[in-house]
Amino acid sequence: MNKLFIACLVSSSIAVILTGCENTSSKAPGIEDTVEKVAISPPIAEKVAHVTKIHGYEMRDDYHWLRDDSRSDAKVLAHLTQENIYSDSILKPTEQLQSTLFNEIKGRMVKDNRSVPVKDGQFYYFTETLGEQEYPSLYRSTHVSGSSPRLLFNMNDHAKEHDYYNIADFSASPNNRLLAYSEDTLSRRIYTIRIKDLSTGNNLQTELKGAQGGVVWGNDNKTLYYVKKDPVSLLGNQVFRHTLGQSQSSDELVYEEKDNTYYTYISKSKDGKYIYIHHSSTESKGVSLIDANDRMSVPERFITREKGLEYSVSKLKDWFYITTNLNAVNFKLMKVHETKFSDKNDWQTVVEHDVQEKFERVVLFDAHLVYQTRKMGQSYITIRDLTDGYEHQLKFNDPAYLVRLTGNRELDNTAVRLSYSSMTTPMTTFEVDLKNYGKTTLKETQVLGDFNSDNYASERLFITARDGVKVPVSLVYKKSLFKKDGSNPLLQYAYGSYGYTKDASFSNASLSLLDRGFVYAIAHIRGSQMLGRQWYEDGKKLNKKNTFNDFVDVTRGLVTQGYANANKVYAQGGSAGGLLMGAVVNQAPELYHGVHAAVPFVDVINTMLDETLPLTTNEYDEWGNPNDKTYFDYMRSYSPYDQVSNQGYPNMLVTTGLHDSQVQYFEPAKWVAKLREKKTDNNKLLFKVDMQAGHGGASGRYKSIKDRALHYAFFIELANGRL
Repeated sequence: MNKLFIACLVSSSIAVILTGCENTSSKAPGIEDTVEKVAISPPIAEKVAHVTKIHGYEMRDDYHWLRDDSRSDAKVLAHLTQENIYSDSILKPTEQLQSTLFNEIKGRMVKDNRSVPVKDGQFYYFTETLGEQEYPSLYRSTHVSGSSPRLLFNMNDHAKEHDYYNIADFSASPNNRLLAYSEDTLSRRIYTIRIKDLSTGNNLQTELKGAQGGVVWGNDNKTLYYVKKDPVSLLGNQVFRHTLGQSQSSDELVYEEKDNTYYTYISKSKDGKYIYIHHSSTESKGVSLIDANDRMSVPERFITREKGLEYSVSKLKDWFYITTNLNAVNFKLMKVHETKFSDKNDWQTVVEHDVQEKFERVVLFDAHLVYQTRKMGQSYITIRDLTDGYEHQLKFNDPAYLVRLTGNRELDNTAVRLSYSSMTTPMTTFEVDLKNYGKTTLKETQVLGDFNSDNYASERLFITARDGVKVPVSLVYKKSLFKKDGSNPLLQYAYGSYGYTKDASFSNASLSLLDRGFVYAIAHIRGSQMLGRQWYEDGKKLNKKNTFNDFVDVTRGLVTQGYANANKVYAQGGSAGGLLMGAVVNQAPELYHGVHAAVPFVDVINTMLDETLPLTTNEYDEWGNPNDKTYFDYMRSYSPYDQVSNQGYPNMLVTTGLHDSQVQYFEPAKWVAKLREKKTDNNKLLFKVDMQAGHGGASGRYKSIKDRALHYAFFIELANGRL
């Protein structure tokens, strides 16, 4: 019985294989035995030599054949299917726990959930998810309370025929008669833009394919701007102007990005006057302007693009406010009159640069500006009165928390809206009056069941890394189950790339770990901007190893200080955090009993040498360009795929999506194959491939819980010695 036939029999979800299957309604003799043998034995990938010669070195990649850009190669799909069969067979004893965890997490959620209405123009928009629905519906109302709402779009109706469904953007036309939305049914982040006539409820014939998610209307109600993606690299590089009633082939190319190290995306100024074309690379950012009132307008650079200069703009009356790193490593706020923006000499400082405090963002109102900064990892919100310059800073009490400026779409708002959460406090949305600073709570996320925040404790501490740098850590545990004596299991999470800062916030799902005695910790390692811009600079390119060292040293510190049982330490990270997991298990496998690497970026050199992949040219400033031998040598010294060696590894669960557009499925597929070849232990190595999902995993609020339940069951059963 050949393996392809077995794959056909057990994985009916892979349509391309099914087309080549025999009729399996009658099983051949001995088929059960054959399937069982495949199920209990880890798949061993064939080795086919593939050599890349670079810098006088021959890079041998025996598992290169697992790359199939079409996702249709029968041999590759059969191998992935066998990996799923094997993983399912090993994880079968956890199925009851997975079900229990799923029901626990789902049971804490309020089934009928409505977002807080947000004013945008003359209407208040909100979403609502009811009962067992997987997806929300979009409504709008003329009342701030959201009363007497009108249904605009029910995602559940559109999603029912798809295994995956996502809407990236809803955008109402200025006259509020049309609704543009961008739809992805494959999870490749390639969207089709459609337009609904809100008076009839029917869609126009317009279909704009191959687009990014963002949609922006011109002010004439018949012009749409969107970014089209390169079909090979999937980078958005062309801004088009579409006129309703015309075919997409007639769309006008407004702007084309020639430099493939830049991402391109679009938005609209708060006053509706300008459409912004954002130019974004890792170390340089800028904006071009289009007059939203003139459908013949051509883009105008805000200033000439400069290497290393980053800025973004917001508009208030006749002034542009500029968040920039101009002579300011930690950024500052400046402003310039609308008629003089192109000359930096005319820019005026509004909020000074502070080497100890990073300026992060600003929200503008008619008579106030509200800005957010970060100092020693903590976020601060400051309200400034533009008439007299008086400032008021908001205070927060938790040792670690997340606070965001959210939903502030109108200039004439009298209050600023924020969302707040900590590791023990569910998300709360509130408004602060811009004049008297009075606070009004709009919504507190309800956690059903017996949840009581007083039963849990959160801490923020600093652990010294091997080079003497102090790394911040946020952690949470259940008071009644925690002892600082090294007896608790620990799950440690981190990301640590692109300057992305993971703040400490509440997680409904993690309660299922805390209630079983786990300590949950977030390591705010270098590569984020938790301690300012330099914290990021110290964790990228030729400093990247600091990211991995910090994570390992935090683990050792938490064990030494009694927060964790040394034999029950678990680690988790996804995407670039999956790279972190790969580097960590190569460097210090003995520290971890189990590791979950989600959609992991582990084949650093091969990916960064291939300019046809999305995670390449734009990210030379993040990782370096391996065509330069200095970066090649450094990458090779930490790249997880290249550094797999003959040693013991922890129990590992690796997950990916076949349609991932960010980290292609074949990176973890090759990595797992090489780990199977090299590892010297008997620990579990499981590879789960979601044949419908992409980089973000399953869509729908309940489907994603199933994924979380699987990951947590893996850790819990390992900790209990049952896996």
